[in-house]
Amino acid sequence: MPTTNVQFKNPTGEALSGRLFMPDTRTPHAFALFAHCFTCTRNFAATRNVASALAERGIATLIFDFTGLGHSDGDFADTNFSTNVDDLVAAATFLEAHYAAPTLLVGHSLGGTAVLKAAQRIGSARAVATIGSPSHAGHVEHLVAKSTQEIERKGVATVSLAGRPFTIKKQFLDDIRNSPVLDDVEALSRAFLVLHAPTDDTVSISNATDLFVKAKHPKSFVSLDDADHLLSNADHSRYAGHVIATWAEKYLPTAGATIDTPAGATTARTTAAGFTTPINAAGHTFTADEPKSVGGNNQGPAPYDLLAAALASCTTMTLKMYASHKKWPLQASEVSVWHEKVHARDCADCTSDDDARIDVFERELKLEGNLDAEQRQRLLEIADRCPVHRTLHSEVKVRTTLA
Repeated sequence: MPTTNVQFKNPTGEALSGRLFMPDTRTPHAFALFAHCFTCTRNFAATRNVASALAERGIATLIFDFTGLGHSDGDFADTNFSTNVDDLVAAATFLEAHYAAPTLLVGHSLGGTAVLKAAQRIGSARAVATIGSPSHAGHVEHLVAKSTQEIERKGVATVSLAGRPFTIKKQFLDDIRNSPVLDDVEALSRAFLVLHAPTDDTVSISNATDLFVKAKHPKSFVSLDDADHLLSNADHSRYAGHVIATWAEKYLPTAGATIDTPAGATTARTTAAGFTTPINAAGHTFTADEPKSVGGNNQGPAPYDLLAAALASCTTMTLKMYASHKKWPLQASEVSVWHEKVHARDCADCTSDDDARIDVFERELKLEGNLDAEQRQRLLEIADRCPVHRTLHSEVKVRTTLA
């Protein structure tokens, strides 16, 4: 399975080390972000196995070392639950900038608790899955219970976690004690899957109950029978990955790159599953949809929104080109477009039959720069010369054939 080592910055500028698992023979139909367990790393076996299983099902998955762990920069002693959440948001930003925004968030143990918190700040997320996760960040305090008094008294202590020494500061305890998660679960507004082993003796099954009860639908629960907390049996971690991938298919928009697009064409594909429609245009992928009020999943702009976007973007580009040619000090232009259908009789400059419905696009320009009144007026006129504007005002023929 192809993997790519990547690196990105956390909010304080330290480099975080990650690995992207890609599908073997096809373009990913979605991207996922995976958070490893507390004090684990991206090289932890269960982490790799889940990421591999997701990639086998066409979901490219980024795993990475939290600040101060594995190959990532920073000092673990200066991190806490909140910095883990910040790291996840930074990872999502990296994916969006260099590949595609993650639509699936997955976390193991405290990593799952962190993705529940981070989901509120990762707008692209459509589905969230947790594996053996606590329902509150403070759960991990029991791991350092023998040193709690020393940490409270001295402000710092060295503790042994999974046989390795870690420096824990009082700020870590303060942070996990003041990081409620159940309110975030209640406000999740994403599809939610809880995976948990009934015999988990590290994070009890009651945590899964708390998460599941608090969450709103759509939500699901899968029992990881016979698994331990760390999914040390490779079959269990691979099973978890395949279950998550199968479950997520219902909720994730499919990237347009998986569409067999003829050369030079823009292709959209809608299935019987709903209105969510992947689009491939000039090698770029995005998703269209309809609002939930009309039966869609609201996972992308509606077709008329895309048409308005074409007019807005074409207008700004045309203004940029004209101002650059004239060497005018246009620093930026912002175009807002509204679309509605109105009766012709309500349109002062329309000549259609009064009972006809016509499309009206209202366009507003904001011009930034040291422009005089004459230049601003000229740019207002140039807006009407953008190619999409002219297309909308010209006679258009659409010829349709069966493939």
